[in-house]
Amino acid sequence: MRPGYGHGATGTLRGMSLRLTVVGTGYLGAVHAAAMAELGHEVVAVDVDEAKIAMLARGQAPFFEPGLPELLERALSTGRLRFTTDYAQAADADVHFVCVGTPQRAGEFAADLRYVDAAFGELAKHLQRPTLLVGKSTVPVGTAARMAELARSTAPAGADVMLAWNPEFLREGFAVKDTLHPDRLVYGVEAGARGERARDLLDEVYAASLIEGTPRIVTDYATAELVKAAANSFLATKISFINAMSEVCEAAGADVTALADAIGHDERIGRKFLGAGIGFGGGCLPKDIRAFMARAGELGADQALTFLREVDAINMRRRARMVEIAREQCDGSFMGKRVAVLGAAFKPDSDDTRDSPALSVAAQVRLQGAHVTVHDPEAMDNARRAWPDLSYATSALAAAEGAHVVLHLTEWREYRELDPAVVGQVVAAKRIVDGRNALDGQRWRDAGWAYRALGRPQT
Repeated sequence: MRPGYGHGATGTLRGMSLRLTVVGTGYLGAVHAAAMAELGHEVVAVDVDEAKIAMLARGQAPFFEPGLPELLERALSTGRLRFTTDYAQAADADVHFVCVGTPQRAGEFAADLRYVDAAFGELAKHLQRPTLLVGKSTVPVGTAARMAELARSTAPAGADVMLAWNPEFLREGFAVKDTLHPDRLVYGVEAGARGERARDLLDEVYAASLIEGTPRIVTDYATAELVKAAANSFLATKISFINAMSEVCEAAGADVTALADAIGHDERIGRKFLGAGIGFGGGCLPKDIRAFMARAGELGADQALTFLREVDAINMRRRARMVEIAREQCDGSFMGKRVAVLGAAFKPDSDDTRDSPALSVAAQVRLQGAHVTVHDPEAMDNARRAWPDLSYATSALAAAEGAHVVLHLTEWREYRELDPAVVGQVVAAKRIVDGRNALDGQRWRDAGWAYRALGRPQT
């Protein structure tokens, strides 16, 4: 099938209510299920985690995401959204979305597809009529074709299975907006009549977005699978590029923030994702670029992505560099020193601590002898579970009490709005290292602090 492009679509666009299933109620699935109900569809969400299903059924989000609790409450009140652990209750639907996780395999770069295989296999057993299965999980190229074969070989006779791949592009902290008002829709479908029917069904699912003018790209399975991997690899590369420039700026005595401002005015480059700091983390970028490298190697195209190894290496070096600077601020040794860490989530407006640069730095500082106290507005529970040996405080001010250095590692708004004079009254030494280049350095200096930031001159 030749790719199709356009604002709007050539499908039915009737905007009718469909019966949808969402398999997997993690970050992606819970948001997708609630958003589809908001758009008027009848949605049954399925997960094997009974505790999570019980929480969602009560309208409680199992993770922090702005706007999701309100979205869940509205969807549940209409009766259009239900949660269950029973696949059979979700079998008789028009479209089934599979939204399960694809974590990195232990000890490897490749993605672990056990949950994807299990979801498609179990769902297929319960299909009762011709239906569309839609993968939204981030998977290695080649997975969609394999899932189509698996579903068709597992489904009962008479269940004519269509399959499409519809990658997600959610940003944590903006997931509700990104689902209800996406910046693009990508459909990966097979050639022929099945692919055309799949496209038309997806057009009905996303009728509201298409009417808004959301660009829609219809292509083959492999291209759709590669879109997410390529997008994340590009973003990771851009972030690591500016962090590499940060290393050069430190050596040369230049200012990486001014550098980013200057090159960001070039419309070919743009200023977004040129914020130098301690690098990226979370459950997507790190594992996705590693899985992309692994799959390229399996396909015999490993040399095409060797640059991603350096992207990954630069990213990890930033954490080590942050520890070095913090040690310098403690007169060369962490032994007997108290260190305050502001931030535990990998980014603001999230409670996600997976591969968090902030917690990685905190743990390394503690291993080198410091007493580390962490604060985060939303991620404290997740942080405690991941790093129980660290100390935790109920406020930023409490974390800073008696500290010999304060490390700003997640750019929450409340940290940007801290009063340096007030914080200065509780610390042992007025030293702060801005790992995100997000604070007003002059404001802190005017309050008597020694302010240090990655990739910027010491003044």
